[in-house]
Amino acid sequence: MVRTVVTGLDGSAESRAAAEWAAREAKLLDRPLKIVHVWEPVPEPMAQAPLLGAETHQHWTERVPREAAEGLRLRHPGVEVTTQQLSGSPADALAEAAEDAELLVLGSRGLSGIGGFMIGSVGLSVVAHTTRPVVLVRAGEQAADEHESDPAGIPSAATPYRPVLLGLDVAHPDDTVIEFAFEAAARRRTSLRVVHGWNLPQYYVYGLTADARLHDEIARQQAATLAEALRPWRQKYPDVEVTEETPFGNPGVRLIDAAAEASLVVVGRRIRRSTLGTHIGPVVHALLHHATAPVAVVAHN
Repeated sequence: MVRTVVTGLDGSAESRAAAEWAAREAKLLDRPLKIVHVWEPVPEPMAQAPLLGAETHQHWTERVPREAAEGLRLRHPGVEVTTQQLSGSPADALAEAAEDAELLVLGSRGLSGIGGFMIGSVGLSVVAHTTRPVVLVRAGEQAADEHESDPAGIPSAATPYRPVLLGLDVAHPDDTVIEFAFEAAARRRTSLRVVHGWNLPQYYVYGLTADARLHDEIARQQAATLAEALRPWRQKYPDVEVTEETPFGNPGVRLIDAAAEASLVVVGRRIRRSTLGTHIGPVVHALLHHATAPVAVVAHN
């Protein structure tokens, strides 16, 4: 069975931006694209209200995804586009639709007046519960945003892609996450920038104030560990240029800063199953709300 690229569409500007990104990625992957629209049932008294009658229901469940699919076929020739209508909880339905997908693409809304983006409870729930890669695309995302500027300083889809950015935890480097990032860079014919931000354990702090050499030694160890984790992948993807960075400081902040120059940010999420619920981790959470580039969250064990 051929895996599809799945995108959730609710008619909003952010979901339309996500659909456009998904179509471009489907073309790079040579995969079909499926647009999923989820109709969330409303209580019967509300369903009988004039604004929520049969005509509105038909508009959202048929017309919106159909017209979106027609537009995507015109703008992305060669990409096979289909639609699927589901009913129920959007978070549950999208997570289920992603089970057999190559990846799932969702939109994130900009926060007016605040330097960040809002992915909402649906996006957070899907990221936390699906085991397939999920890409969050900000509202207003354009193809040119992922490319280098032209000689006149203007971003253009005709120029090379910006680097793919991989945030890697060297204490738990997962092959699934690393391979996803290398593949993304390879199909874009661009470089891979790997960033591992690190902090010191509490008990080191006081010692560093007296001996700066300890900090330098730990920094060298972090760099050596990152290089060793990437060594077999450099050999497997010799055409992908790789740069390695191990800056001292908050990993989330370091990655958010680096995302400004990336075409795609890739980060892992460890699958945790417990009675306390499912969590996405502070670094992933920070990136989803503040990274300006699309963010791919890759689940792993």
